[in-house]
Amino acid sequence: MRWQPAELIAAHFETPSARTLTLRIPGWPGHLPGQHVDVRLTAPDGYHAERSYSLAAPAAADRIELTIQRVPDGEVSGYLVDVFPIGARIEVRGPIGGWFAWNPDSGGAAVLIAGGSGIVPLAAILRARRKARSANSFRLIYALRSPADLYYRDELAPPGTEPTATGGSPVAPTEFVMPGDDVEVFLAFSRGAPSGARPPGRLTAEEIAKHALPPAPDVTCYVCGPTPFVEFAAAALVSAGHDPGSIRTERFGPTGG
Repeated sequence: MRWQPAELIAAHFETPSARTLTLRIPGWPGHLPGQHVDVRLTAPDGYHAERSYSLAAPAAADRIELTIQRVPDGEVSGYLVDVFPIGARIEVRGPIGGWFAWNPDSGGAAVLIAGGSGIVPLAAILRARRKARSANSFRLIYALRSPADLYYRDELAPPGTEPTATGGSPVAPTEFVMPGDDVEVFLAFSRGAPSGARPPGRLTAEEIAKHALPPAPDVTCYVCGPTPFVEFAAAALVSAGHDPGSIRTERFGPTGG
């Protein structure tokens, strides 16, 4: 792999602290949903800062999408979320990773479990499934802090809610089928849940067992989020009868942003 120049051609905020970037990379080789890239910033004095970010959408010619969550005091995420202007360039290297990837041509049924910004690579998998018109059964379990933290509202907000770019509209954390799709979704907010919905609190092992697909040889589970969440969700899947070999995990933690 080599570093390639990437130009920012579009951007929008998913939440007040998360921004989706559309980058043009001439000669991009393509990628599988679930893979990630390395991003490098170079200061005028030659100082380099590198971070890894999951791809947020399936391959589309010479374009990729990244959704970046601002990390407090993060030197890279702070720039990419708050400063990086349209037309500016960074360097990108990838795609990287194969274990966490879902192949639209050969992937089977899947359980997707996201904690917070761990939804990013799982959104790429969901979008690739839709693009391929796959009939494989999918379930999404998405645990997050509050309705204001919901990424990709136009796709993941329950039917009947008003999607907004900044989380200003209330969202009912219900069980629902994704609009325009047949993917069953379960949202679990740890706090700030609307009145009359699931009481706020952490996602439980019982909820994972209830809302995941039943264990089967053709079911693969993808879990992404902070390390403690990933370990909890993976253990819950095993307790529910899923083969540990069918559980693929991607985790993140403090990296300096």
